[in-house]
Amino acid sequence: MGLRSSLACGLGGLTRWGLRNVLHRSASQMPGRIAMAVDPDVISDLASRLGGDSVVVCGTNGKTTTNNVLAAAVEASGATVACNHAGANMAAGVAAALLEDVGADHAVMEADELSTIHILPALKPRYLILLNLFRDQLDRAGEIDHVADVIVSALAASPDTTLVTCGDDPLCMGVAWRAREAGTRVLTFGVAEDLRLPADRVPEARFCQRCGAELSYEYRTYAQLGAFSCPKCDFARPELDWRATSVSVGREGVSFDVSGAGFDSPVRVSASFGGVYMVYNLMAAFVGASLLGVDAPTFQRSLDSYHPENGRLQHFRVGGRDVVLNLAKNPTGFNQNISLMQADDRPKAAFFVINDDYNDGRDISWIWDVDFERLADEEGLVVLAGGHRANDVQVRMRYAGIPAEIAGSVSAALEACSTIPVDHPLYVLTNYSALWPAKAELERIGEGSES
Repeated sequence: MGLRSSLACGLGGLTRWGLRNVLHRSASQMPGRIAMAVDPDVISDLASRLGGDSVVVCGTNGKTTTNNVLAAAVEASGATVACNHAGANMAAGVAAALLEDVGADHAVMEADELSTIHILPALKPRYLILLNLFRDQLDRAGEIDHVADVIVSALAASPDTTLVTCGDDPLCMGVAWRAREAGTRVLTFGVAEDLRLPADRVPEARFCQRCGAELSYEYRTYAQLGAFSCPKCDFARPELDWRATSVSVGREGVSFDVSGAGFDSPVRVSASFGGVYMVYNLMAAFVGASLLGVDAPTFQRSLDSYHPENGRLQHFRVGGRDVVLNLAKNPTGFNQNISLMQADDRPKAAFFVINDDYNDGRDISWIWDVDFERLADEEGLVVLAGGHRANDVQVRMRYAGIPAEIAGSVSAALEACSTIPVDHPLYVLTNYSALWPAKAELERIGEGSES
């Protein structure tokens, strides 16, 4: 490591110390920004000091949970891991995480899709795990075609990286098709059975990524994911390298069997949290851990002790009431959260919090593509709207036939629920900038995060 890189690492480390010990603030990004300002190549320099392979996890939904589950499994195997646990998923966050654990055995990094063009060429990971692609923050990220272009370019700039992607998602397979033509090795995972779930009202992808014809489906799992094929060309869900079968999804969590590359017989994976989308997230984490040499029993033991603590499906108890906090930042994410709520057969309340800060996307017209109508017949449901755009959420609820009052905080939402039995849970669904304030408030007023 040269003088410039050493100076960058020293200043980054000093910044981290000052933020944590003097200002008592998060050090998930600023140390990386300082280090990269001194040495723009600091990620490459730090990557060269890793003892083993690195993995990058990206995709519109689920990357923070998948990344953290994967990192926990690798750590459970006895290896040291550099990981951006807090979800700081741009280049500065990756640099900060590498500074935190210089010389770790592995790096397991979440990456914003548009930041892959900066992260992959510098980190040169052994694997890029691409979970899914959905419309998200259109005024920042643009249409999905643009996001796909960036990921393809990032893979081209890191030619030794293997793409591990969801074979059930035609948008991911569009990236895989283009990347494979450029020489990238591609591996796939997916759900190999019909879960017999109702299709989303507004799917993300209807057309072939090669010829533009409308896709046909044998079945869908959710959104555009499923067993797809094009009637006009050979673009189709591939023969999966890893397959999930015997899938069970319910209020108590998810479980499924994984079979495929490297396994003589199916391996059962189960978790106490989830939804259909979590089957894919956990399968991706399982595959990534296997590729890094983690055996199945170690992965399951790690998963048994894993409890969400970053606002993603995090459980709290306030005044004897169960409160579930989760991120919902685009139509697909919201629809999956609605499915998760409906899997809970208890009467319930829901607090939908939508902001329009820069990191949320100023345009919130996407809420009209969320299938809130599915909640209209929920007996005893209490709905509250919050955030900067609470009035917009309230109007959307009215069109869905759902009365909604406005609440200015989680505490106000809980107060509004005081007239309903305490055994009715409250689901708090927020987009990006509303998540951390809601989490902080729940940690302050709650009786502790539930496992």
